[in-house]
This record gives sequence, structure tokens and C-alpha cells, in this order.
Amino acid sequence: MGKLLWKPSEERIKNSNMYRFMSFVNQRHQQTFTEYDGLYAWSVSHIPEFWAAVWDFVEIKASRGYDRVIDNEQKMPGAKWFPGARLNFAENLLRFRDDSVALIFKGEDHPSVKMTYAQLYDEVARLAKSLKACGVGPGDRVAGFLPNMPEAVTAMLAATSIGAVWSSCSPDFGIKGVLDRFGQIKPKVLFAANGYFFKGKSLDSISRVAEILKDLPSIEKVVVVPYTESEPDISALHNAVHYRSFLAPENGLEIRFEQLPFEHPLYIMFTSGTTGLPKCMVQSAGGILIHHMKELILHTNLTREDTIFYFTTCGWMMWNWLVSSLAVGAKLLLFDGNPFHPHPGALWRAAQEEGITIFGTSAGYISALMNEGVRPGAEYDLSALKTILSTGSPLSEDGFEFIYREVKADLQLASISGGSDINGCFALGNPMGAVYSGELQCRGLGMKVEAFDENGKPVLNQQGELVCTAPSPSMPIYFWDDPGHKKYRAAYFDVYPNIWRHGDYILINERGGVVIYGRSDATLNPGGVRIGTAEIYRQVENIEGIADSIVVGQNWKNGVRVILFVKMAPGKELTDEIRDRIRKTIRVNASPRHVPAKIIAVPDIPYTLNMKKVELSVKKVIEGQAVQNKDALKNPEALDHYAGIKELLED
Repeated sequence: MGKLLWKPSEERIKNSNMYRFMSFVNQRHQQTFTEYDGLYAWSVSHIPEFWAAVWDFVEIKASRGYDRVIDNEQKMPGAKWFPGARLNFAENLLRFRDDSVALIFKGEDHPSVKMTYAQLYDEVARLAKSLKACGVGPGDRVAGFLPNMPEAVTAMLAATSIGAVWSSCSPDFGIKGVLDRFGQIKPKVLFAANGYFFKGKSLDSISRVAEILKDLPSIEKVVVVPYTESEPDISALHNAVHYRSFLAPENGLEIRFEQLPFEHPLYIMFTSGTTGLPKCMVQSAGGILIHHMKELILHTNLTREDTIFYFTTCGWMMWNWLVSSLAVGAKLLLFDGNPFHPHPGALWRAAQEEGITIFGTSAGYISALMNEGVRPGAEYDLSALKTILSTGSPLSEDGFEFIYREVKADLQLASISGGSDINGCFALGNPMGAVYSGELQCRGLGMKVEAFDENGKPVLNQQGELVCTAPSPSMPIYFWDDPGHKKYRAAYFDVYPNIWRHGDYILINERGGVVIYGRSDATLNPGGVRIGTAEIYRQVENIEGIADSIVVGQNWKNGVRVILFVKMAPGKELTDEIRDRIRKTIRVNASPRHVPAKIIAVPDIPYTLNMKKVELSVKKVIEGQAVQNKDALKNPEALDHYAGIKELLED
């Protein structure tokens, strides 16, 4: 049972968008909801009525209304949402054209740059005209190989304004990683920066783009954004043009937003690709729009007065999610670089300088702050801050308590969890609700999420598989190049027919809170008892001297034993005393079954490009199996440390 850490004041509850929406539903449907639980139960038992209410409440802009909300709410996959509607995603994000600030860009060691909503509209209009002149039209793919900078936003909006499909990778992706993704979807135009900055160093992208183009013949035009140099040499790139030269010269252009069906493709997102070629998940314009607006306006309580930040790259779905904040008219802070450069408080200084009200990051970043001894609340003025969001991996109870102790006592900490698959969340924040240590506050409205036991039955206060038993608009409309939807069905519907199995191991408690225990495919099974890897990480994170860790199950003597690998902090060694402390901490705070059979020091922990630990890849290496597609990893060389470890051959 998590410890109560924070409760919103009555004033804060009554002023929240969630409260206004609840009142809206009460009035429209003659309900008497006073708390989130009743609203949630209604939202998943009255799915058409709920999504129709969201459509009106968030004010979706459409040139034609819908004929019905959903054709078959029992069908998954394949349910058709809002048939008959015609709209444009970019038009909804560009509904404001005034002098309020839309984008603030902060790169490493660079002064911030601001762009107003009027300037954003004007630049998108010029870019859209140029893309049309290149022959780009509805359904064509436009790709970005860019840092998290304003030009990534303008390129996406210009492409989607004319009905093209957007996909992006961040510039730290290797050549093969980019080709594994863009090679499948065959984009017509590529936007790329000449380079990027990381830890104060300027890194070149031009040479990698040149290599990528050799194996990407679909590219007809490369638009190069100058970043690390003002006039980069692009002569090595075929059909390349500088961004400023590519922009149509006219000012004051009106965008002719292509009016398209609700289910018109918008984004192609990618799986991590650690088990073969990344799968290409195609998501709809209407589905992403209404889902993001629900999450931002209702669950995140975003308003026009807010400044929202998420530490992300263009290769992670949180970038897409953040950019949808434009539809609310908020200020967006885009940051690119290392969050600890030039000092560990870099992002908190930005929060102070720009008055960030909603600060989004990862559990890994919060853990790193704790290890570095950063005390943001004492060192920076965070008076504007009202919400912190955390995702990417489960946030430990210590991480929760650190935020309230060292950042700010009066704020909403919303740990959120979902995936690129739905470009959003299954469980997330509730501005009307309390925060308990280690818990996600609630399941998302309209998301019929349950925990299934081994027999496929829903359970409460018991760990199980995260499933979604009803369709939602942001689920992929299909996978790219997937005849008969075979890959799509195998990815989510092979275990429970007509039920989405997400691959997370969770617990839902009696108050509606959710605890995430890690990926279910990495769940440990010593002695026949299922253990989520997050339960072990929560304990290890608290032990002084340990910088990082990864835990796997090793097949051993007709069973499974738990192996914990630890990366020690600089200047620290893994001693028997530290091993004993780890075992004792896990035994006392988790259970004897969680205690690792072996604790082994390694120089590095492998991560995907989206900063997720790869337990399955480590398991394969220690058991002598080949790991496919190491280009999906941020640091593939780290896997070499796990091969041939003698201790793993001993009792």
C-alpha cells in the first residue's frame, strides 16, 4: 500500500479541466458524478457517449461532423472511429495565430529562441507550399532525422497539413537503425539537421545522411537544417537544399488544410527493433488528435497559460505527445542535448528561466538526479511548477518521495505509462486525485484496462497482464506492409482474442491506482512464482554506490534463477559487503524469492535508443544465443560484457 504523498486542494480540484469535464458529462447525460472513479466507470461502459463528449469538450475542429462514433465497439482490431468526419490534424494544432509564444527552443549552451503562434503558422504555410511543389500529397511519407528543434515541429505540421504521413528518428540513431525504419516506409522527402550537440561536443550528421541516402532511393529531396554551423556544406548530399532556401519566399500565406477522413494515416511509429526489423505502426490523424487532447487537457490539466516541457527526442513518442500541446495554445519548451550538461541542474535552470509549469521526464532521469545529489527545490526558483510527469520505466517509491522532498511539496506527480503503440497512455495522472508513493494515479478515461491472471480473468490487488478489453481511437489502424494484419494481430491479440495484451505486468488496487512491475516478457519465474523486474530495481536503486542495474532470469538446472548485474558508481567497487546489503534489502523489502542467486559487476547496462533496459537481449547473451539487430541499441557494445562470464557457469 503506497504512502499518501499529496492531495489537491478543493480549489485546485474545482479549477481543473477534469472537474469541468465531469460537470459537462453530468449535465449532458443526467449523471451525478462527484469523483473520478464514477466518471471512469462510465467512460468505459458508455464508450460512444464518452468519446462524443470528449470531441465536443476539447473542441475538435472538423469541416464535416461524424455519422457515428464507432461502428462496432466489440471489434478489436478493426473498429472504425468517427466515420464520416473530415478534418486535418495540423489545422487543429494551428488554431491559434496570435503573438503568444508557441515554441521555446533551448539547445546545449545556447540562449533560448522563441517562436510565436503567428510565426509558426507563417513558417508552416511556406513549408507546406514548398512540399506541395515537390509533389508531396496525401499518403506520401515525409521523414525527419532531426534534433528536438522548432524545424522538426514545422516540418511535421507542414507535411500533415497536406495529408502526408510523418515519421522521425533522432540524430543519435545509427545508419542501420535509420535504414531499418525509413527503408520500410520509403519517404519522399527527408528533413535532416547538419549535426547536433551532446555534452558540449558538436557531432556531424551530414556524412551519415550521405550513407543513408545510398540505400534510400525513395528520397527525392533532402532539406538540411543548419544547427551546428550557419552555412553547412551540403555538396555531398544528392538533391539537397538548405532549409531557408526551401521555404517559399512569400509571407502571409493561407494554409489549405487537406480535409481527410478521421482514419487517414498521420504518424508511423516504430517498435524498438530488438527482436528483428522494427514494426511500423500506422496511427490515424483523428485517433491521435482526440487521444492526445484527452490526455493533455483532462489528465494533464493543460491550459493556454501553461508552459509545458518534456525531456524527449524526436525518436520517442513523447515528442509527438508534447507537440500536440499546440492544440491547447500552451508554450512548449523544446530541449535538445544532454540533461546534465553543462551541470546536473541544467533542466531545472531552464524551468526557472522559462517558468515551466508542467515538467515531463523519465524515471531514469529522476534516479540519476538522486544519485548526483541534485536538490532542485533548494537550488532553483520553481514557484511556477505545478505538475511533474514521469514515464519510460516504473518510478520507484524513493523516486516519488525524492520529488516531494527535494523538488516541491505542493505539486501533482503523475507517473504515466503507455507506449508508442498507442502514442499515449493506459494509466496516468488525475488532477482531482491524491498521489500515493509508487502508484500511477488512475487508468485513463475511455481505456478499459484490466490486470489478467494466468487464466485470463480480471484480478484486483494481484499482479497480472495489462490488457485493454475495448478499442480506443489511438490504437494503430494497421502495421505497414502487413498483409492480412498478421503482424498486428500477433503483436497484441495472439494471447487473448479480441483483447489487447500490452506486455506489461501490473497491479490495479481497490482505489484504482496502478503499479507497474516491468515488461511481462521479462518477468522472472523462480520456483514458479512470477516476479516483475521493477520490484528488484526499486530496491537496488536505493543502495549507495550503485549507478545502474539490470536483472534477468537464467535457465538453470531445470528451473530459473535470478541474476542481477550492477554498474557501480565511479570510484566504487562491488564488494561482498555491498552484495550482502543488496540481498538483505531485497529480502526485507520485496521477498526471499526476489533475492538474486548471483550479483555481478559489469561496466555498462545496455539500453534501446528510447532508453529502455533490454533484459531479453542480456538473457540471450548469457545463454549463448545471438542477439538480432543490435542497431536498435543506444550502446550495443555493452552486451559484449555479458558473454562468457564464468560465474554464470557455477552454482
